Amino acid sequence: QLLPTMLVPLFTVLGLCLALCQTAHSAGHYSSGSPVPIYVNKVGPYYNPHETYHYYELPVCRPDTIVHKSMSLGELLDGDRMAVSMFNVKFSLPATNTLLCSKTLTESDLARLRSAVEDLYYFEFVVDDIPVRGFLGHLEEAGLVPHTHRVYLWTHLDFKFYYKNDRIVYASVATSGKVDLDEITPASPALRFTYSVSWVPSAVSFEDRAQLIRDTSFFPKSLEIHWLSVINSLVLVALLIAFVSVILCRILRRDFARYNLDDEGPAGSTAAEAASLDEDNLGWKSVHADVFRPPGHKCFYSAVVGVGAQFLSIVTGLLGMALLGLFNVHNHGSMNSACVLLYALTSGVAGFVSCRLFRQLGGERWVRNVLITSALFAVPLFLVWAVVNSVVWAYGTTQALPWSTVLLLLSLWLLVGFPLTIVGGSFGKRVPAGLDAPCRTRNIAREIPPLPCYKSWPVHCLISGFLSFSAVSVELYYVYATVWGRQHYSLYGILTLVYVILLFVTACVSVTTTYFQLSAEDYRWWWRSLFSGGSASLFVLAYSVYYYFWRASMSGAVQAVQFFGYSLLLCYVFFLSLGAVSFVASFRFVRYIYANIKMD
Repeated sequence: QLLPTMLVPLFTVLGLCLALCQTAHSAGHYSSGSPVPIYVNKVGPYYNPHETYHYYELPVCRPDTIVHKSMSLGELLDGDRMAVSMFNVKFSLPATNTLLCSKTLTESDLARLRSAVEDLYYFEFVVDDIPVRGFLGHLEEAGLVPHTHRVYLWTHLDFKFYYKNDRIVYASVATSGKVDLDEITPASPALRFTYSVSWVPSAVSFEDRAQLIRDTSFFPKSLEIHWLSVINSLVLVALLIAFVSVILCRILRRDFARYNLDDEGPAGSTAAEAASLDEDNLGWKSVHADVFRPPGHKCFYSAVVGVGAQFLSIVTGLLGMALLGLFNVHNHGSMNSACVLLYALTSGVAGFVSCRLFRQLGGERWVRNVLITSALFAVPLFLVWAVVNSVVWAYGTTQALPWSTVLLLLSLWLLVGFPLTIVGGSFGKRVPAGLDAPCRTRNIAREIPPLPCYKSWPVHCLISGFLSFSAVSVELYYVYATVWGRQHYSLYGILTLVYVILLFVTACVSVTTTYFQLSAEDYRWWWRSLFSGGSASLFVLAYSVYYYFWRASMSGAVQAVQFFGYSLLLCYVFFLSLGAVSFVASFRFVRYIYANIKMD
Protein backbone atom coordinates (compact mmCIF):
# COMPACT_ATOMS: atom_id res chain seq x y z
CA GLN A 1 0.00 0.00 0.00
CA LEU A 2 2.92 2.35 0.61
CA LEU A 3 4.52 1.67 -2.77
CA PRO A 4 2.21 3.91 -4.87
CA THR A 5 2.50 6.64 -2.25
CA MET A 6 6.29 6.57 -2.45
CA LEU A 7 6.39 6.36 -6.26
CA VAL A 8 4.38 9.54 -6.77
CA PRO A 9 7.05 11.82 -5.20
CA LEU A 10 9.79 10.01 -7.13
CA PHE A 11 8.07 10.60 -10.47
CA THR A 12 7.41 14.19 -9.40
CA VAL A 13 11.15 14.57 -8.71
CA LEU A 14 12.07 13.31 -12.17
CA GLY A 15 9.45 15.49 -13.85
CA LEU A 16 10.56 18.65 -12.08
CA CYS A 17 14.22 18.01 -12.83
CA LEU A 18 13.43 17.31 -16.49
CA ALA A 19 11.50 20.55 -16.72
CA LEU A 20 14.30 22.42 -14.97
CA CYS A 21 16.97 21.20 -17.37
CA GLN A 22 14.87 21.66 -20.48
CA THR A 23 13.91 25.27 -19.67
CA ALA A 24 17.55 26.18 -19.00
CA HIS A 25 18.12 26.50 -22.75
CA SER A 26 17.58 30.07 -23.93
CA ALA A 27 19.19 30.24 -27.39
CA GLY A 28 17.32 32.52 -29.76
CA HIS A 29 16.46 33.19 -33.37
CA TYR A 30 17.99 36.20 -35.09
CA SER A 31 17.29 38.27 -38.16
CA SER A 32 19.90 40.14 -40.18
CA GLY A 33 21.13 43.13 -38.19
CA SER A 34 19.46 42.14 -34.92
CA PRO A 35 21.66 42.54 -31.80
CA VAL A 36 23.48 39.49 -30.46
CA PRO A 37 24.09 39.95 -26.72
CA ILE A 38 27.51 38.98 -25.40
CA TYR A 39 27.72 38.51 -21.64
CA VAL A 40 31.00 38.74 -19.76
CA ASN A 41 31.16 36.13 -17.05
CA LYS A 42 34.30 35.37 -15.07
CA VAL A 43 38.07 35.17 -15.04
CA GLY A 44 40.44 33.00 -13.05
CA PRO A 45 43.68 30.96 -13.00
CA TYR A 46 43.68 28.21 -15.60
CA TYR A 47 44.88 25.53 -13.15
CA ASN A 48 42.47 26.51 -10.34
CA PRO A 49 39.07 25.71 -11.86
CA HIS A 50 37.06 26.83 -8.83
CA GLU A 51 38.93 30.06 -8.16
CA THR A 52 36.99 32.49 -10.34
CA TYR A 53 36.37 36.23 -10.15
CA HIS A 54 33.97 38.58 -11.86
CA TYR A 55 35.30 39.81 -15.19
CA TYR A 56 34.70 43.45 -14.28
CA GLU A 57 36.88 43.17 -11.17
CA LEU A 58 39.88 43.52 -13.49
CA PRO A 59 40.80 46.93 -14.97
CA VAL A 60 39.10 46.26 -18.32
CA CYS A 61 36.56 48.08 -20.43
CA ARG A 62 33.30 48.27 -18.53
CA PRO A 63 30.04 50.21 -18.89
CA ASP A 64 29.13 53.03 -16.54
CA THR A 65 26.29 50.93 -15.14
CA ILE A 66 26.81 47.18 -14.83
CA VAL A 67 23.67 45.20 -15.63
CA HIS A 68 23.67 41.56 -14.56
CA LYS A 69 21.83 38.82 -16.37
CA SER A 70 19.27 36.80 -14.42
CA MET A 71 20.66 33.33 -13.81
CA SER A 72 19.42 29.95 -12.67
CA LEU A 73 20.26 28.34 -9.35
CA GLY A 74 22.69 25.96 -11.03
CA GLU A 75 24.58 28.81 -12.69
CA LEU A 76 24.94 30.64 -9.37
CA LEU A 77 26.20 27.48 -7.68
CA ASP A 78 28.70 27.06 -10.51
CA GLY A 79 30.15 30.52 -9.87
CA ASP A 80 28.66 32.23 -12.94
CA ARG A 81 28.09 36.00 -12.67
CA MET A 82 27.06 37.12 -16.16
CA ALA A 83 26.80 40.82 -16.99
CA VAL A 84 26.01 42.78 -20.14
CA SER A 85 29.15 43.67 -22.11
CA MET A 86 30.05 46.69 -24.27
CA PHE A 87 30.40 44.65 -27.47
CA ASN A 88 28.00 45.79 -30.19
CA VAL A 89 27.48 42.71 -32.37
CA LYS A 90 24.82 42.48 -35.09
CA PHE A 91 23.72 39.16 -36.55
CA SER A 92 25.43 38.40 -39.91
CA LEU A 93 27.07 41.85 -40.02
CA PRO A 94 30.90 41.80 -39.86
CA ALA A 95 32.96 44.44 -38.08
CA THR A 96 36.66 45.30 -38.24
CA ASN A 97 38.81 46.92 -35.55
CA THR A 98 35.84 48.42 -33.74
CA LEU A 99 36.87 50.49 -30.73
CA LEU A 100 35.61 49.06 -27.47
CA CYS A 101 37.17 51.70 -25.20
CA SER A 102 40.35 53.65 -24.50
CA LYS A 103 41.68 53.17 -21.01
CA THR A 104 44.51 54.74 -19.04
CA LEU A 105 45.97 52.24 -16.58
CA THR A 106 47.13 53.30 -13.13
CA GLU A 107 50.01 51.67 -11.31
CA SER A 108 47.63 49.46 -9.32
CA ASP A 109 45.81 48.48 -12.55
CA LEU A 110 49.11 47.47 -14.14
CA ALA A 111 50.06 45.42 -11.08
CA ARG A 112 46.74 43.57 -11.14
CA LEU A 113 47.01 42.82 -14.84
CA ARG A 114 50.62 41.61 -14.50
CA SER A 115 49.61 39.30 -11.64
CA ALA A 116 46.64 37.98 -13.62
CA VAL A 117 48.70 37.23 -16.73
CA GLU A 118 51.45 35.57 -14.67
CA ASP A 119 48.81 33.35 -13.05
CA LEU A 120 47.55 32.34 -16.53
CA TYR A 121 44.16 33.98 -16.15
CA TYR A 122 41.57 33.13 -18.77
CA PHE A 123 38.28 34.92 -19.41
CA GLU A 124 34.86 33.49 -20.19
CA PHE A 125 32.10 35.15 -22.20
CA VAL A 126 28.70 33.64 -23.01
CA VAL A 127 27.07 34.09 -26.43
CA ASP A 128 23.75 32.40 -27.13
CA ASP A 129 24.44 29.86 -24.34
CA ILE A 130 27.87 29.12 -25.87
CA PRO A 131 30.89 29.65 -23.59
CA VAL A 132 33.66 31.60 -25.33
CA ARG A 133 37.06 31.54 -23.63
CA GLY A 134 40.52 32.91 -24.16
CA PHE A 135 43.62 33.94 -22.23
CA LEU A 136 43.90 37.44 -20.83
CA GLY A 137 47.53 37.82 -21.88
CA HIS A 138 50.76 36.03 -22.65
CA LEU A 139 53.78 35.25 -20.48
CA GLU A 140 57.22 34.78 -22.01
CA GLU A 141 60.17 33.41 -20.05
CA ALA A 142 63.44 32.41 -21.65
CA GLY A 143 67.03 31.73 -20.70
CA LEU A 144 68.63 30.97 -17.39
CA VAL A 145 71.42 33.54 -17.49
CA PRO A 146 70.35 36.11 -18.44
CA HIS A 147 66.71 35.38 -17.56
CA THR A 148 63.99 37.24 -19.47
CA HIS A 149 60.49 37.65 -18.05
CA ARG A 150 58.00 39.52 -20.24
CA VAL A 151 54.29 40.01 -19.53
CA TYR A 152 52.02 40.89 -22.47
CA LEU A 153 48.36 41.90 -22.55
CA TRP A 154 46.01 41.17 -25.46
CA THR A 155 44.14 44.29 -26.54
CA HIS A 156 42.24 42.96 -29.56
CA LEU A 157 39.56 40.26 -29.69
CA ASP A 158 38.55 38.63 -32.95
CA PHE A 159 35.11 37.01 -32.66
CA LYS A 160 34.09 34.40 -35.21
CA PHE A 161 30.47 33.27 -35.33
CA TYR A 162 29.24 30.19 -37.20
CA TYR A 163 25.59 30.25 -38.13
CA LYS A 164 22.98 28.34 -40.07
CA ASN A 165 19.83 30.11 -41.19
CA ASP A 166 18.79 32.28 -38.25
CA ARG A 167 20.58 30.34 -35.49
CA ILE A 168 24.10 30.55 -34.07
CA VAL A 169 25.74 27.12 -33.91
CA TYR A 170 29.20 28.04 -32.63
CA ALA A 171 31.32 31.00 -31.53
CA SER A 172 35.03 31.42 -30.84
CA VAL A 173 37.42 34.23 -30.02
CA ALA A 174 41.07 34.80 -30.95
CA THR A 175 43.35 37.24 -29.17
CA SER A 176 45.96 39.56 -30.67
CA GLY A 177 47.35 43.07 -30.22
CA LYS A 178 50.18 42.14 -27.87
CA VAL A 179 51.19 44.99 -25.51
CA ASP A 180 54.19 44.72 -23.18
CA LEU A 181 52.95 45.68 -19.72
CA ASP A 182 56.52 46.33 -18.55
CA GLU A 183 56.71 49.22 -20.99
CA ILE A 184 53.39 50.78 -19.94
CA THR A 185 53.30 53.46 -17.24
CA PRO A 186 50.50 55.66 -15.91
CA ALA A 187 51.91 58.45 -18.07
CA SER A 188 51.65 56.38 -21.23
CA PRO A 189 48.89 57.12 -23.76
CA ALA A 190 45.57 55.39 -23.18
CA LEU A 191 45.41 51.81 -24.42
CA ARG A 192 42.97 51.14 -27.22
CA PHE A 193 40.91 47.96 -26.79
CA THR A 194 39.33 46.83 -30.04
CA TYR A 195 37.41 43.88 -31.47
CA SER A 196 36.45 42.42 -34.83
CA VAL A 197 33.48 40.26 -35.81
CA SER A 198 33.21 37.78 -38.68
CA TRP A 199 30.33 35.50 -39.68
CA VAL A 200 30.84 32.09 -41.29
CA PRO A 201 28.00 29.94 -42.70
CA SER A 202 28.03 26.44 -41.24
CA ALA A 203 26.68 23.11 -42.40
CA VAL A 204 26.18 21.99 -38.80
CA SER A 205 22.55 22.08 -37.71
CA PHE A 206 21.50 23.81 -34.54
CA GLU A 207 20.48 20.48 -33.00
CA ASP A 208 24.02 19.09 -33.51
CA ARG A 209 25.94 22.09 -32.22
CA ALA A 210 26.55 20.51 -28.81
CA GLN A 211 28.93 18.00 -30.40
CA LEU A 212 30.73 20.83 -32.21
CA ILE A 213 31.13 22.78 -28.97
CA ARG A 214 32.59 19.74 -27.20
CA ASP A 215 35.00 18.93 -30.04
CA THR A 216 36.36 22.50 -30.27
CA SER A 217 36.47 23.35 -26.58
CA PHE A 218 39.01 25.81 -25.15
CA PHE A 219 39.82 23.17 -22.54
CA PRO A 220 41.19 19.67 -23.30
CA LYS A 221 38.99 17.39 -25.38
CA SER A 222 36.45 15.11 -23.79
CA LEU A 223 37.79 11.98 -22.18
CA GLU A 224 37.88 8.93 -24.38
CA ILE A 225 36.29 5.64 -23.43
CA HIS A 226 38.75 3.79 -21.18
CA TRP A 227 37.87 0.21 -21.90
CA LEU A 228 40.83 -1.16 -19.96
CA SER A 229 39.55 0.16 -16.64
CA VAL A 230 36.03 -1.02 -17.41
CA ILE A 231 37.24 -4.51 -18.28
CA ASN A 232 39.37 -4.54 -15.14
CA SER A 233 36.36 -3.67 -13.02
CA LEU A 234 34.19 -6.25 -14.76
CA VAL A 235 36.77 -8.96 -14.14
CA LEU A 236 36.96 -7.93 -10.48
CA VAL A 237 33.21 -8.06 -9.94
CA ALA A 238 32.97 -11.37 -11.83
CA LEU A 239 35.61 -12.92 -9.58
CA LEU A 240 33.94 -11.63 -6.44
CA ILE A 241 30.50 -12.84 -7.47
CA ALA A 242 32.00 -16.20 -8.40
CA PHE A 243 33.65 -16.36 -4.98
CA VAL A 244 30.39 -15.66 -3.17
CA SER A 245 28.16 -17.79 -5.36
CA VAL A 246 30.42 -20.84 -5.65
CA ILE A 247 32.81 -21.07 -2.72
CA LEU A 248 30.60 -19.49 -0.09
CA CYS A 249 27.49 -21.31 -1.29
CA ARG A 250 29.31 -24.65 -1.11
CA ILE A 251 30.35 -23.86 2.44
CA LEU A 252 26.79 -22.89 3.35
CA ARG A 253 25.40 -26.05 1.79
CA ARG A 254 27.79 -28.07 3.94
CA ASP A 255 26.85 -26.02 7.00
CA PHE A 256 23.13 -26.52 6.36
CA ALA A 257 23.61 -30.28 6.01
CA ARG A 258 25.63 -30.39 9.24
CA TYR A 259 23.48 -28.09 11.37
CA ASN A 260 20.16 -29.65 10.33
CA LEU A 261 21.06 -33.06 11.76
CA ASP A 262 19.15 -34.08 14.86
CA ASP A 263 20.87 -33.50 18.18
CA GLU A 264 20.94 -37.22 18.79
CA GLY A 265 22.78 -37.79 15.51
CA PRO A 266 21.78 -40.28 12.81
CA ALA A 267 20.17 -43.53 13.76
CA GLY A 268 22.70 -46.03 15.03
CA SER A 269 25.46 -43.47 15.49
CA THR A 270 28.12 -44.20 18.05
CA ALA A 271 29.04 -42.02 21.04
CA ALA A 272 32.15 -40.82 19.23
CA GLU A 273 30.08 -39.76 16.22
CA ALA A 274 27.60 -37.95 18.48
CA ALA A 275 30.47 -36.15 20.20
CA SER A 276 31.83 -35.21 16.81
CA LEU A 277 28.47 -33.75 15.87
CA ASP A 278 28.41 -31.76 19.11
CA GLU A 279 31.81 -30.34 18.24
CA ASP A 280 30.48 -29.41 14.81
CA ASN A 281 27.56 -27.55 16.38
CA LEU A 282 29.74 -24.49 16.60
CA GLY A 283 30.36 -21.62 14.23
CA TRP A 284 27.59 -19.28 13.16
CA LYS A 285 24.76 -21.54 14.38
CA SER A 286 25.92 -21.17 17.98
CA VAL A 287 25.10 -17.43 17.94
CA HIS A 288 21.57 -17.84 16.58
CA ALA A 289 20.07 -16.54 19.82
CA ASP A 290 22.09 -13.32 19.65
CA VAL A 291 22.52 -12.54 15.97
CA PHE A 292 19.29 -10.51 15.76
CA ARG A 293 19.93 -8.56 18.94
CA PRO A 294 19.33 -4.88 18.02
CA PRO A 295 22.50 -2.81 17.73
CA GLY A 296 23.49 -0.10 20.13
CA HIS A 297 22.44 3.47 19.29
CA LYS A 298 19.74 2.12 17.00
CA CYS A 299 18.27 5.58 16.39
CA PHE A 300 21.54 6.87 14.95
CA TYR A 301 22.10 3.57 13.13
CA SER A 302 18.73 3.83 11.41
CA ALA A 303 19.40 7.43 10.42
CA VAL A 304 22.70 6.46 8.76
CA VAL A 305 20.97 3.76 6.70
CA GLY A 306 18.14 6.13 5.79
CA VAL A 307 20.38 8.94 4.57
CA GLY A 308 22.50 6.39 2.69
CA ALA A 309 19.36 5.19 0.89
CA GLN A 310 18.56 8.81 0.03
CA PHE A 311 21.95 9.35 -1.59
CA LEU A 312 21.61 6.12 -3.54
CA SER A 313 18.34 7.52 -4.90
CA ILE A 314 20.04 10.83 -5.76
CA VAL A 315 22.94 9.20 -7.60
CA THR A 316 20.59 6.86 -9.48
CA GLY A 317 18.41 9.81 -10.48
CA LEU A 318 21.38 11.89 -11.64
CA LEU A 319 22.78 9.06 -13.73
CA GLY A 320 19.36 8.43 -15.25
CA MET A 321 19.02 12.08 -16.22
CA ALA A 322 22.56 12.11 -17.59
CA LEU A 323 21.83 9.08 -19.77
CA LEU A 324 18.84 10.98 -21.16
CA GLY A 325 21.23 13.71 -22.32
CA LEU A 326 19.98 16.46 -20.02
CA PHE A 327 23.39 17.64 -18.82
CA ASN A 328 24.97 19.21 -21.90
CA VAL A 329 26.97 22.32 -22.73
CA HIS A 330 23.84 24.43 -23.23
CA ASN A 331 22.41 23.90 -19.75
CA HIS A 332 24.86 25.82 -17.58
CA GLY A 333 24.78 24.47 -14.02
CA SER A 334 21.86 22.11 -14.71
CA MET A 335 23.53 19.27 -12.79
CA ASN A 336 23.97 21.54 -9.76
CA SER A 337 20.28 22.45 -9.86
CA ALA A 338 19.30 18.81 -10.26
CA CYS A 339 21.44 17.81 -7.23
CA VAL A 340 19.81 20.43 -5.03
CA LEU A 341 16.27 19.51 -6.08
CA LEU A 342 16.88 15.79 -5.82
CA TYR A 343 18.34 16.18 -2.33
CA ALA A 344 15.29 18.12 -1.18
CA LEU A 345 12.69 15.96 -2.90
CA THR A 346 14.19 12.60 -1.92
CA SER A 347 14.29 13.52 1.76
CA GLY A 348 11.14 11.45 2.13
CA VAL A 349 13.17 8.35 1.20
CA ALA A 350 15.55 9.01 4.10
CA GLY A 351 12.69 9.57 6.55
CA PHE A 352 10.82 6.45 5.44
CA VAL A 353 13.79 4.07 5.46
CA SER A 354 15.14 5.42 8.74
CA CYS A 355 11.87 5.31 10.68
CA ARG A 356 10.93 1.94 9.23
CA LEU A 357 14.19 0.37 10.35
CA PHE A 358 14.04 2.19 13.68
CA ARG A 359 10.55 0.83 14.27
CA GLN A 360 11.64 -2.71 13.33
CA LEU A 361 14.50 -2.47 15.83
CA GLY A 362 12.00 -1.67 18.57
CA GLY A 363 12.39 2.11 18.63
CA GLU A 364 9.55 4.28 19.88
CA ARG A 365 10.67 7.93 19.64
CA TRP A 366 10.26 8.35 15.90
CA VAL A 367 10.24 12.15 16.05
CA ARG A 368 13.76 12.12 17.49
CA ASN A 369 14.76 9.73 14.73
CA VAL A 370 13.39 12.09 12.06
CA LEU A 371 15.32 15.03 13.53
CA ILE A 372 18.58 13.07 13.55
CA THR A 373 17.94 11.89 9.98
CA SER A 374 17.35 15.45 8.79
CA ALA A 375 20.49 16.78 10.48
CA LEU A 376 22.82 13.86 9.70
CA PHE A 377 23.99 15.32 6.40
CA ALA A 378 22.56 18.84 6.50
CA VAL A 379 24.64 19.89 9.53
CA PRO A 380 28.05 18.70 8.17
CA LEU A 381 27.15 20.23 4.81
CA PHE A 382 26.38 23.58 6.43
CA LEU A 383 29.59 23.55 8.48
CA VAL A 384 31.79 22.77 5.48
CA TRP A 385 29.97 25.29 3.31
CA ALA A 386 30.29 27.98 6.00
CA VAL A 387 34.06 27.56 6.12
CA VAL A 388 34.48 27.37 2.33
CA ASN A 389 32.10 30.24 1.63
CA SER A 390 33.80 32.44 4.24
CA VAL A 391 37.21 31.88 2.63
CA VAL A 392 36.06 32.46 -0.96
CA TRP A 393 34.04 35.52 0.17
CA ALA A 394 37.15 36.95 1.84
CA TYR A 395 39.07 36.53 -1.43
CA GLY A 396 36.19 38.03 -3.44
CA THR A 397 35.67 35.11 -5.82
CA THR A 398 32.43 34.36 -7.64
CA GLN A 399 32.21 31.01 -5.84
CA ALA A 400 30.83 32.88 -2.80
CA LEU A 401 27.06 32.51 -2.89
CA PRO A 402 24.90 35.66 -2.70
CA TRP A 403 22.67 35.94 0.34
CA SER A 404 19.59 35.63 -1.85
CA THR A 405 20.81 32.23 -3.06
CA VAL A 406 21.64 31.14 0.49
CA LEU A 407 18.13 32.07 1.63
CA LEU A 408 16.65 30.22 -1.34
CA LEU A 409 18.58 27.03 -0.50
CA LEU A 410 17.66 27.32 3.17
CA SER A 411 14.00 27.85 2.29
CA LEU A 412 14.09 24.86 -0.05
CA TRP A 413 15.34 22.65 2.78
CA LEU A 414 12.99 24.07 5.43
CA LEU A 415 9.87 24.12 3.25
CA VAL A 416 10.47 21.01 1.12
CA GLY A 417 13.26 18.76 2.41
CA PHE A 418 12.47 18.76 6.13
CA PRO A 419 8.67 18.36 5.72
CA LEU A 420 9.19 15.48 3.28
CA THR A 421 11.45 13.80 5.84
CA ILE A 422 8.62 14.04 8.36
CA VAL A 423 6.12 12.69 5.84
CA GLY A 424 8.39 9.76 4.99
CA GLY A 425 8.95 9.09 8.69
CA SER A 426 5.20 9.09 9.38
CA PHE A 427 4.77 6.33 6.79
CA GLY A 428 7.78 4.40 8.05
CA LYS A 429 6.62 4.34 11.69
CA ARG A 430 3.46 2.50 10.70
CA VAL A 431 5.47 -0.69 10.19
CA PRO A 432 4.85 -3.20 13.01
CA ALA A 433 7.57 -3.34 15.62
CA GLY A 434 10.04 -6.21 15.52
CA LEU A 435 12.27 -7.72 12.85
CA ASP A 436 10.22 -10.90 12.42
CA ALA A 437 13.49 -12.76 12.84
CA PRO A 438 13.69 -16.53 12.31
CA CYS A 439 15.44 -16.88 15.70
CA ARG A 440 14.42 -15.83 19.18
CA THR A 441 16.87 -13.56 21.03
CA ARG A 442 18.06 -14.43 24.53
CA ASN A 443 17.74 -11.94 27.35
CA ILE A 444 21.40 -12.38 28.29
CA ALA A 445 24.00 -11.87 25.59
CA ARG A 446 26.39 -14.69 24.79
CA GLU A 447 30.06 -14.29 25.61
CA ILE A 448 32.21 -13.71 22.55
CA PRO A 449 35.41 -15.76 22.33
CA PRO A 450 38.70 -13.93 21.77
CA LEU A 451 39.60 -13.48 18.11
CA PRO A 452 42.99 -13.37 16.39
CA CYS A 453 44.01 -10.00 15.00
CA TYR A 454 43.42 -10.98 11.37
CA LYS A 455 39.73 -11.58 12.20
CA SER A 456 39.28 -8.23 13.94
CA TRP A 457 36.91 -5.62 12.55
CA PRO A 458 39.61 -3.10 11.51
CA VAL A 459 41.22 -5.72 9.27
CA HIS A 460 37.85 -6.69 7.77
CA CYS A 461 37.01 -3.02 7.15
CA LEU A 462 40.33 -2.30 5.47
CA ILE A 463 40.00 -5.31 3.18
CA SER A 464 36.38 -4.49 2.33
CA GLY A 465 37.12 -0.83 1.73
CA PHE A 466 40.10 -1.59 -0.49
CA LEU A 467 38.13 -4.01 -2.68
CA SER A 468 35.24 -1.56 -3.08
CA PHE A 469 37.61 1.31 -3.84
CA SER A 470 39.54 -0.74 -6.40
CA ALA A 471 36.33 -1.12 -8.40
CA VAL A 472 36.11 2.66 -8.96
CA SER A 473 39.70 3.84 -8.56
CA VAL A 474 40.36 4.37 -12.27
CA GLU A 475 37.01 6.03 -12.94
CA LEU A 476 37.50 8.23 -9.91
CA TYR A 477 40.48 9.86 -11.62
CA TYR A 478 38.32 10.87 -14.60
CA VAL A 479 35.62 12.23 -12.30
CA TYR A 480 38.20 14.28 -10.40
CA ALA A 481 39.75 15.48 -13.65
CA THR A 482 36.31 16.76 -14.63
CA VAL A 483 35.25 18.35 -11.33
CA TRP A 484 38.67 19.70 -10.32
CA GLY A 485 40.23 19.96 -13.75
CA ARG A 486 39.38 21.14 -17.22
CA GLN A 487 38.03 17.93 -18.72
CA HIS A 488 34.45 17.64 -19.95
CA TYR A 489 32.91 14.35 -18.84
CA SER A 490 30.32 12.80 -21.15
CA LEU A 491 30.82 9.05 -20.62
CA TYR A 492 27.78 8.62 -18.41
CA GLY A 493 27.10 5.12 -19.69
CA ILE A 494 30.53 3.99 -18.48
CA LEU A 495 29.98 5.81 -15.18
CA THR A 496 26.63 4.05 -14.70
CA LEU A 497 28.25 0.67 -15.37
CA VAL A 498 30.99 1.40 -12.82
CA TYR A 499 28.33 2.51 -10.32
CA VAL A 500 26.50 -0.82 -10.69
CA ILE A 501 29.80 -2.68 -10.34
CA LEU A 502 30.57 -0.75 -7.15
CA LEU A 503 27.22 -1.74 -5.61
CA PHE A 504 27.75 -5.42 -6.48
CA VAL A 505 31.31 -5.48 -5.14
CA THR A 506 30.28 -3.78 -1.89
CA ALA A 507 27.40 -6.21 -1.36
CA CYS A 508 29.53 -9.29 -2.11
CA VAL A 509 32.37 -8.22 0.16
CA SER A 510 29.95 -7.36 2.95
CA VAL A 511 28.30 -10.79 2.78
CA THR A 512 31.68 -12.49 2.86
CA THR A 513 33.04 -10.56 5.85
CA THR A 514 29.76 -11.03 7.74
CA TYR A 515 29.94 -14.79 7.22
CA PHE A 516 33.53 -14.94 8.49
CA GLN A 517 32.57 -12.85 11.51
CA LEU A 518 29.59 -15.06 12.42
CA SER A 519 31.67 -18.18 11.88
CA ALA A 520 34.04 -16.84 14.53
CA GLU A 521 31.01 -16.72 16.89
CA ASP A 522 30.94 -12.92 16.91
CA TYR A 523 27.34 -11.78 16.51
CA ARG A 524 28.06 -8.01 16.50
CA TRP A 525 27.57 -7.66 12.76
CA TRP A 526 25.24 -4.65 12.63
CA TRP A 527 27.69 -1.77 12.93
CA ARG A 528 30.52 -3.74 11.38
CA SER A 529 28.53 -4.33 8.20
CA LEU A 530 27.96 -0.59 8.00
CA PHE A 531 31.65 0.17 8.40
CA SER A 532 32.58 -2.66 6.05
CA GLY A 533 31.06 -0.86 3.10
CA GLY A 534 31.66 2.66 4.35
CA SER A 535 35.38 2.09 4.89
CA ALA A 536 35.90 2.69 1.16
CA SER A 537 35.56 6.40 2.02
CA LEU A 538 38.96 6.24 3.76
CA PHE A 539 40.60 5.19 0.52
CA VAL A 540 38.71 7.90 -1.37
CA LEU A 541 40.07 10.45 1.11
CA ALA A 542 43.60 9.12 0.68
CA TYR A 543 43.19 9.30 -3.09
CA SER A 544 41.96 12.90 -2.80
CA VAL A 545 45.15 13.88 -0.99
CA TYR A 546 47.22 12.06 -3.60
CA TYR A 547 45.37 13.73 -6.46
CA TYR A 548 45.78 17.25 -5.07
CA PHE A 549 49.51 17.03 -4.42
CA TRP A 550 50.70 14.73 -7.22
CA ARG A 551 48.18 14.70 -10.08
CA ALA A 552 46.70 18.21 -10.16
CA SER A 553 48.30 21.61 -10.68
CA MET A 554 46.07 23.47 -8.22
CA SER A 555 47.55 25.91 -5.72
CA GLY A 556 46.52 28.65 -3.33
CA ALA A 557 44.39 28.83 -0.20
CA VAL A 558 41.08 29.29 -2.02
CA GLN A 559 41.46 26.17 -4.15
CA ALA A 560 42.87 24.09 -1.27
CA VAL A 561 39.99 24.94 1.08
CA GLN A 562 37.43 24.17 -1.60
CA PHE A 563 39.08 20.93 -2.67
CA PHE A 564 39.56 19.40 0.77
CA GLY A 565 36.28 20.73 2.16
CA TYR A 566 34.17 19.22 -0.60
CA SER A 567 36.34 16.09 -0.73
CA LEU A 568 35.46 15.45 2.91
CA LEU A 569 31.78 15.75 2.02
CA LEU A 570 32.28 13.35 -0.90
CA CYS A 571 33.90 10.81 1.43
CA TYR A 572 31.00 11.22 3.84
CA VAL A 573 28.55 10.51 1.02
CA PHE A 574 30.58 7.42 0.08
CA PHE A 575 30.39 6.21 3.68
CA LEU A 576 26.62 6.71 3.98
CA SER A 577 25.74 5.22 0.59
CA LEU A 578 28.01 2.18 0.63
CA GLY A 579 27.26 1.61 4.31
CA ALA A 580 23.57 1.34 3.46
CA VAL A 581 24.30 -1.11 0.64
CA SER A 582 26.53 -3.18 2.91
CA PHE A 583 23.90 -3.32 5.65
CA VAL A 584 21.09 -4.40 3.32
CA ALA A 585 23.24 -7.16 1.81
CA SER A 586 24.38 -8.45 5.21
CA PHE A 587 20.89 -8.27 6.70
CA ARG A 588 19.34 -10.30 3.91
CA PHE A 589 22.20 -12.79 4.07
CA VAL A 590 21.84 -13.27 7.84
CA ARG A 591 18.07 -13.76 7.57
CA TYR A 592 18.57 -16.29 4.79
CA ILE A 593 21.09 -18.53 6.54
CA TYR A 594 19.25 -18.62 9.87
CA ALA A 595 15.90 -19.27 8.21
CA ASN A 596 17.36 -22.42 6.61
CA ILE A 597 18.53 -24.26 9.71
CA LYS A 598 16.58 -26.14 12.37
CA MET A 599 16.33 -24.52 15.78
CA ASP A 600 15.72 -26.10 19.14
